[in-house]
Amino acid sequence: MAALKSETKLYVLDTNVLIHDPSAILNFEEHQVVIPMTVLEELDKLKMGKAAIAADCREAIRKIDGIIGDASPTEIAKGVPIIRPDGMIMGHFSILLDGFDNRSRSLPPDLNDNKIINSLVGLQEKHPRREVVLITKDINMRLKARGCGIASQDYQNDQLVSDVALLETGYHAFADSFWETQAQVETFHDEAGTFHRVPLANLPEDLYLNRFIVDEKGFVGRVVQLEEHSAVLQDLPADQLMAQSAWGLTPRDIPQALALHLLLDPDVHLVTLTGQAGSGKTILALAAAIEMTVATRQFKRIIATRSTRGLDEDIGYLPGTEAEKMEPWLGAITDNLEALHNDDENATSSVDYILQKVPLQFKSMNYIRGRSFQQSLILIDECQNLTPHQMKTIITRAGAGSKVVCLGNLAQIDTPYLNPISSGLTYLIERFKDFGHGSTVHLQGSPRSQLAEYAETHL
Repeated sequence: MAALKSETKLYVLDTNVLIHDPSAILNFEEHQVVIPMTVLEELDKLKMGKAAIAADCREAIRKIDGIIGDASPTEIAKGVPIIRPDGMIMGHFSILLDGFDNRSRSLPPDLNDNKIINSLVGLQEKHPRREVVLITKDINMRLKARGCGIASQDYQNDQLVSDVALLETGYHAFADSFWETQAQVETFHDEAGTFHRVPLANLPEDLYLNRFIVDEKGFVGRVVQLEEHSAVLQDLPADQLMAQSAWGLTPRDIPQALALHLLLDPDVHLVTLTGQAGSGKTILALAAAIEMTVATRQFKRIIATRSTRGLDEDIGYLPGTEAEKMEPWLGAITDNLEALHNDDENATSSVDYILQKVPLQFKSMNYIRGRSFQQSLILIDECQNLTPHQMKTIITRAGAGSKVVCLGNLAQIDTPYLNPISSGLTYLIERFKDFGHGSTVHLQGSPRSQLAEYAETHL
């Protein structure tokens, strides 16, 4: 009769999981979390330096140190109880020495991934009644582990949606007329405009503040209040939305008009714009940023940065000041500045003038992480390449009177350990759906050119 399997599993975490979420050790409930010595060595190599992942490595190491405390080597090998922030003890933590010698199912030990998998084969044989599961963001490592008989999974604790198609778009579109679906509406007016109180039963279930209701007849309503049985919609005439202007830029379609409306609203502190290449994310955000710093003086400066794989690792090797080092990666900003002044007699001179007059600062992601910004508009491009933990670290830098604008395209993720579901951009949109001073808009189409639009859908 085969021995019964233990209910508690051995979850072995790869390096990329701890970089993705330094608190991952706490997220496996009553089970035992194991860190191979090879993973600790990789964290040690990556913790020194100014790369974006260095801070995450250092935080992961501090988490491990806090759990181990004064435990003896024997206790660490068997498993140290994990004491959570609320004082509860749940699960155990141990460090796996990479000393198992298994000839039957071993991989060439020249790669760290192989060393870890070889150790897991030995660990599984040492604990035949416990299920050993490798947790890694690396798809190829999961395949190799399965080939050696080791169960493996992606780290999904911070994944809030199962399908990116379910992600919040910022507006709900009614076919034909919205009013034909409404039997009871209370309309009232005040100095802020026209409002409609509509029963929740006649509205989409997933309704949040600052979400929009649009229809094919031209009605646009913004959810400004959610009550027990009804929602208050602010009536936003479509022609007025389309007539909005920021630094001479006017929207080309309703989604762009909704985005510009949110960008210019002083009561909205976080705006997230998603959409394919050329949908207008950057130029809308930049035009609104210049309008609010130069014309209305709502902000003292614009902080522009972006997340691009390799940026933080390579920037130190480039010559010049920080702004000069950032220029190759922030070309999208200057390209859109030129687009805003295409009709000027001398566009180049106009851009140079704007760069001198507008308090626009190009900063690396490392600079953002360690600072707190007051009265600033923080413009973060390529957010799809951030992990949820990195996103949290950056958003918390916003000080009093600041606004954060996050831009990204989930179809263009450049890091191998993220996908549209696990991206920090997806995480941000889902976590902030209930935030009364934030909103998101998914921009449609590709106004950049017919060629760009065709390539986006056919290549």
